[in-house]
Amino acid sequence: MGYGLRGGPRFALDKEEVDLKNYDYNLIRRLVREYVRPYVKHILIAIFLMVFISLMGLLGPYLIKVAIDTYIPKGDLNGIALISIFYLLSNMAIWVASYWETYNISWTSQNVIFELRQRLFEHLQRLSLGFYDRTESGRIMSRVTNDINALSEVAGPGMVRIIGDFFTIFTTAAIMLTMNTKLAFISFTTIPFIIILMTSFRTRIRKAYHTVRRKVADVNANLQESISGVRVVQTFSREQTNLQKFDSTNMENFQANMQAAGLHALFMPLVQFVGSLGTALVLWYGGLLVIDSEISLGVVIAFISYIQRFFSPIANLSEIYNMIQAALVSTERVFSILDTEPEVKDIEGAIELPPIQGRVDFENVVFGYDPQNPVIHGISFHAESGEMIALVGATGSGKTTTINLLARFYEAQEGRITIDGIDIMTVTLSSLRRQLGIVLQDNFIFSGTVKENIKYGRPDASDDQVIAAAKAVNAHDFIVRLPEGYDTQVQERGSRLSVGQRQLVSFARAILTDPRILILDEATSSVDAYTEMIIQQALERLLKGRTSIVIAHRLSTILKADKILVIDKGKIIEEGTHDELLALSGKYKELYEAQFR
Repeated sequence: MGYGLRGGPRFALDKEEVDLKNYDYNLIRRLVREYVRPYVKHILIAIFLMVFISLMGLLGPYLIKVAIDTYIPKGDLNGIALISIFYLLSNMAIWVASYWETYNISWTSQNVIFELRQRLFEHLQRLSLGFYDRTESGRIMSRVTNDINALSEVAGPGMVRIIGDFFTIFTTAAIMLTMNTKLAFISFTTIPFIIILMTSFRTRIRKAYHTVRRKVADVNANLQESISGVRVVQTFSREQTNLQKFDSTNMENFQANMQAAGLHALFMPLVQFVGSLGTALVLWYGGLLVIDSEISLGVVIAFISYIQRFFSPIANLSEIYNMIQAALVSTERVFSILDTEPEVKDIEGAIELPPIQGRVDFENVVFGYDPQNPVIHGISFHAESGEMIALVGATGSGKTTTINLLARFYEAQEGRITIDGIDIMTVTLSSLRRQLGIVLQDNFIFSGTVKENIKYGRPDASDDQVIAAAKAVNAHDFIVRLPEGYDTQVQERGSRLSVGQRQLVSFARAILTDPRILILDEATSSVDAYTEMIIQQALERLLKGRTSIVIAHRLSTILKADKILVIDKGKIIEEGTHDELLALSGKYKELYEAQFR
């Protein structure tokens, strides 16, 4: 097992490494058991209609035989007309039944896909940050879209068609044996060749579809990364390089699809050729029997129609077989996510965290993204309710990891973290995070209005409360100057707002939930000096009465902190107020003088 950028184990999803030997039809059975079974009524209706369509289809050749052998030789126009009417009615019945059969099975298929996609998205919401640290978002999108779409033909239509085709094959075979045993056995001699074809193509087709799915995921991952990073791409004039990379990935996808298409193009005509070989044998041997007056011409004509109906569902089954191979790949890939357990989840018997005062304790906390290589080494500190604790240190020293552990985005391997004396491992994640407010350096702004973004953590907030939160962080003035004020659409990732405006909206969003503990992770490092001044003015009001843990590269923002922790290589090496740390003449003084020199 490999390790990701942060040292954690990679998921198979990262490199699409899936052992083809692990594929088995238990995946299809699981799909049927968990997702298709609720719609069994509609499937049974579709199966009944499929059987009815098969029977009506078998009636046609028999009517033609009767017309040729009975009414045409006698010149019985009434009989011929009657047969023609029955033939037309049987085809009309097939048309009506086909409509309802298609509608029922499509309804079932779409419901299954809807439910599966819904569950997958719901599960993705619960997966821990470690999963997303080690998995490209483009590959996840491929699961939710392409792979689930690939299941739509199996989740209902495929199963019904398999049943219908087998019914048609056995019924047609029975009729053929009843009409003439010799001709029937001549027709059946080609079946072993079809079995050999299916067996020989099985592994190659499965591998081809697996490669197709993997290459599609590569294209999605490349596309998503290029679009998300388009500003950086254009800044460094990397358009041509990116185009070449995408062209290479896209070409691999093209080649994988053409390989699968080539196998499909070779497989289906071979099956059809074997079917035509059976027709040729019937035509030759049946002609001899007609010449010898052993059977009538109507029997031969009916037999040719029946043999076409006999091999047509066999060809359909071959098509469905290919479809199932593709679905097996997609099913495994979808279930691989659904079976991924969140690394961080509520323990059995977890309690709701009661309203807190905000006292925080870290007790000998050890953590590593790869448990064998800790990045936090026995960190311990205490924060009284209402205190401001600042974490400073070089990039990669473990500051952000520390606050991620407090919010339980990751679980500590050793030690414990308590809030008001309650171990956060024993409380539910939702009750913990409801009482935390987190503002990051690069907060995510969702598409929608400014108001909707501020209300994101508290959808039931009134407009007055939204405005009060915006005023509290000095965001109200710029919001009312926007074209539609609080109802201004900010577009994807808040592209209509400046960096500073997005940060102010993020502060308002955090404050609206009235958190007892406020976490600021370099929340002002990406804004200009004027916006930082506005935010600092707001923070002086906001932090009163709240416990705050602040990560800051700009030491000017934490001069009034009650306690400053200097972290180096995952350890607290200095602790005290600004003045106390300067007096120590240690790492903090070195950082301070380097910044203000």
